[in-house]
Amino acid sequence: MAGTSESSDGAITDVPEATERPVALEVLEPGVQTTVQDYPGRRGLQAKGFFPAGPVDHFAFRVANRLVGNEPGAAGLEIPMGRFRVRFGFHGVVALTGADGARPTLNGEPMPTWEAVEVSPGDMIACGIAKGPGFRLYLALSGGIDVPEVLGSRATYTMGGIGGLDGRALARGDRLHLAAEGVGRTRRLRLPQSLRPGYANDWEIEVMRGPHADPGFLTQQDWRDFCSLSWKVDLNSNRVGTRLNAHRFTWARDSGGVAGGHPSNVLDGSYPLGGINTNGDVPVILGPDGPTSGGFTVIATVVHAALWKIGQLRPGRDTIRFREVDFDEAMALTKHVEYALDPAHLEDL
Repeated sequence: MAGTSESSDGAITDVPEATERPVALEVLEPGVQTTVQDYPGRRGLQAKGFFPAGPVDHFAFRVANRLVGNEPGAAGLEIPMGRFRVRFGFHGVVALTGADGARPTLNGEPMPTWEAVEVSPGDMIACGIAKGPGFRLYLALSGGIDVPEVLGSRATYTMGGIGGLDGRALARGDRLHLAAEGVGRTRRLRLPQSLRPGYANDWEIEVMRGPHADPGFLTQQDWRDFCSLSWKVDLNSNRVGTRLNAHRFTWARDSGGVAGGHPSNVLDGSYPLGGINTNGDVPVILGPDGPTSGGFTVIATVVHAALWKIGQLRPGRDTIRFREVDFDEAMALTKHVEYALDPAHLEDL
């Protein structure tokens, strides 16, 4: 607010009006665990005990930002399972990507996904439960959400309670602010149907074996089983990890030796993002809020280009089959993902 002040010599001078950040949105229904995220999160801090956080489905998140003219890493919202409603406080564009079946609306009228739509102050977006296929939705706003950076990122790290809005999921009545450069942006873009990801209830997910696979930890038959069985996604899955059904591997050794009695025990070591951690008989795919280290084998690792699929697995319903790929195929898959993210391939509306 503009005002006046008195200097040391008694002169009265004008005080410039403070520039307030535009209100991006007000949360009317927060959903299950809606969080502010950015991409790629806090990389390089694993040695200090921080997994990167960021979106579980990095592809849908980055596409949403591209559609509203942001850089792929601008802060936006991750909305698991839908059931979400917000009121906007700015004039610009927004985009909703991700899971099917949420029936999003803008001011009560059906709203398209995978394309930008124009909004004005007072407009409301609402979505029901995302019946799928898919599980998570992503909302990007032109300019990006303006929350403080913590350790170089705005991403909410739920395990550590940092980043995002006070390190927590959004609650009814929360207000988020917008980076000023996003106000008034009106260009509308759409991701062509041919470049949109295919969601399913039965997924194929690409992995590379190890670091703890055969022949030192698993038998060759164990590995064949791992890549041929259909794995059920457990209901108790979240951003920390995606639990799968228990399976009794044969193991190539009798015990973990000095690390412990079970063959899945190892001396504590670093865990990779997307690592498939085997705690006894229970495999868990480590998510972006997962533990940075521990004493259990990691029998395979989801390749980067397939990590987005983890974000769309529906707990309690979906199944997975793992497919082993080599380094060259993993890199080719990454190029395919990056092709779809190239702004030159978006359609103007």
